[in-house]
Amino acid sequence: MTDTKFPPENNLPAGYEPPKVWTWEPGNGGQFASVNRPIAGSTQEKERPVGRHPLQLYSLGTPNGVKVTIMLEELLAAGHAGAEYDAWLINIGKGDQFGSGFVEVNPNSKIPALMDHQPKDGGAPLRVFESGSILVYLAEKFGAFLPTDPRARTEAMNWLFWQMGSAPFLGGGFGHFYAYAPMKIQYAIDRYAMEVKRQMDVLDRHLAEHEYMAGSEYSIADMAIWPWYGRLAMKDAYNDAGDFLSVDEYRHVQRWTKQIGERSGVKRGSMVNRTSGDPSTQLHERHDASDFDTKTQDKIAKA
Repeated sequence: MTDTKFPPENNLPAGYEPPKVWTWEPGNGGQFASVNRPIAGSTQEKERPVGRHPLQLYSLGTPNGVKVTIMLEELLAAGHAGAEYDAWLINIGKGDQFGSGFVEVNPNSKIPALMDHQPKDGGAPLRVFESGSILVYLAEKFGAFLPTDPRARTEAMNWLFWQMGSAPFLGGGFGHFYAYAPMKIQYAIDRYAMEVKRQMDVLDRHLAEHEYMAGSEYSIADMAIWPWYGRLAMKDAYNDAGDFLSVDEYRHVQRWTKQIGERSGVKRGSMVNRTSGDPSTQLHERHDASDFDTKTQDKIAKA
């Protein structure tokens, strides 16, 4: 029987009809086909490295990874010496996230993941996964960047969870279909472009009346949102997406983006586990504060 509501000839690709039961084929997923799969668990035995600091981060310099390295660098800049950390590179393009050691830290096989070898309760090493959970964990461990006033704290948490729920529309939705999908699908691009512009307007209206996301106090909410929406505002995401989405019109987001981007902790945190862009701003792994001066990739290349 012909589907009159969704005639197959109008589908993309033309003639496609969803089967009664979906089955996975290795070619599914476009450029991510080599690492995408519909099951969890490890695919290889690979020991997880452990450095000399209590905090061991396993990550990549994506927006979700940058949230955590910004937080750690901000903690160190604020004088919290216990926040010293090792940041190990997890190359998701090569499937490092499916190594057995990493899966022990994050059964969901996503970066970032953190092991705290000196948790506050003095017990066994504690794993923390999901970027928002890591931010809250570190804020509570060190008593920093999360307001203590109940109203301001609630506002920070509101915006942290807003980001966690909204960013998939930006990255997995708009970013995927605009920059990574194997074909341009107008419906998908229009759908997610509209939503991302709505989200940018939400931020712009809020930042018109507040210096930071939680009010007058810089917090983990700013650290969570800036790598996603600040990067978009700087036209540093998904090829020419900044122009496509007319990000210059969000002037309050632009003000906030520049203000956050000038912080030393943000600058340093944005370099860690980064593997693309200007080589002088790439620090594939971070094991000591001196690495920023001695081990950026351009200096290694010239050594």
